[in-house]
Amino acid sequence: MTFYNSLIQWYLQSKRDLPWRNTTNPYPIWLSEIILQQTRVAQGMPYFYAYLENFPTIHDLAHSDQQKVLKLWQGLGYYSRARNLHQTAQYIVNELGGVFPNSYAGLLELKGVGEYTAAAIASFAYNEPVPVVDGNVFRVLSRYFGIESDISLGKTKKEFTALAAELLPKDQPALFNQAIMEFGALQCVPKSPNCENCIFNSSCVALQKGKVGELPVKSKKLKVTHRYFNYIVVTDKNGNTKIQQRTDKGIWHNLYEFPLIETKQEEGFETIVPLIQSNFSFGASVDRIEEWNRIGIVHKLSHQHLNVKFWKVTLDGALVDGVSSEHLKTFPFPIVIYNFIEHITD
Repeated sequence: MTFYNSLIQWYLQSKRDLPWRNTTNPYPIWLSEIILQQTRVAQGMPYFYAYLENFPTIHDLAHSDQQKVLKLWQGLGYYSRARNLHQTAQYIVNELGGVFPNSYAGLLELKGVGEYTAAAIASFAYNEPVPVVDGNVFRVLSRYFGIESDISLGKTKKEFTALAAELLPKDQPALFNQAIMEFGALQCVPKSPNCENCIFNSSCVALQKGKVGELPVKSKKLKVTHRYFNYIVVTDKNGNTKIQQRTDKGIWHNLYEFPLIETKQEEGFETIVPLIQSNFSFGASVDRIEEWNRIGIVHKLSHQHLNVKFWKVTLDGALVDGVSSEHLKTFPFPIVIYNFIEHITD
């Protein structure tokens, strides 16, 4: 039995019933693909349903304000995906009459849509014969064919894309693409796959050579930067606090946070208190300053580790632009700040 026939047979018996697989409407397919970039299906599913409930059509998404789009995204991370999602919806509605491009080439023109996402939408929505190559596909193909090329290199992606295109049946591209991705997600998993009960255990080169754990090869190491965030949580006599929007490019762009002092290393009371006094004017005198958490929270992003401390500043008077605890929860925050707010307002 060929690779294709075995794979499809496995898929039809083992696939998960996922909502975006039951439609050829490009809107929910696109939505699911953007959500599932850098996100597991189990984590992304509630967000997919929340977005469809709040924005049933691309017109609803386009006409929403960005703050609501970001608030619904809260906790998923990589917030540029949400900003691109919103901007692309506006572009499709305002410039394309609300109609998605119906080809791989056209989809590539959309902001936030790369080669993989364009291929996925083109094949799933329009049955265009273009191969999808994501981490799951890299893993399945590298193990099955014993390919030891370094997948962190651009030329390797071209190699795998060419191989996937060769395997892709022109009459059923959507079925094949879904099947190979699902096989990588459920069966040919990154660590300790169950090779004994695999449909390819007699033909997988990596299994025969004892290299399942070594493939795919990825040599590039991600450089991690350590940053130290000291958030100043102000409380005035009315129980209101102060927040600001991050406008700089970089992490958490357009999300909200408490006033921030970033330092080069973890700092204690004797350093932070003078910095608070010299950097901020709250319009009322400071009664006391305390540490919320003596040990910093380490919030790990893919390329940055954020060491986060919260400092409680109590004022004698009232803030001019204070935000109440009820209103506070309506703003989109990074998840580390949102969890802190939930903790202190329980």
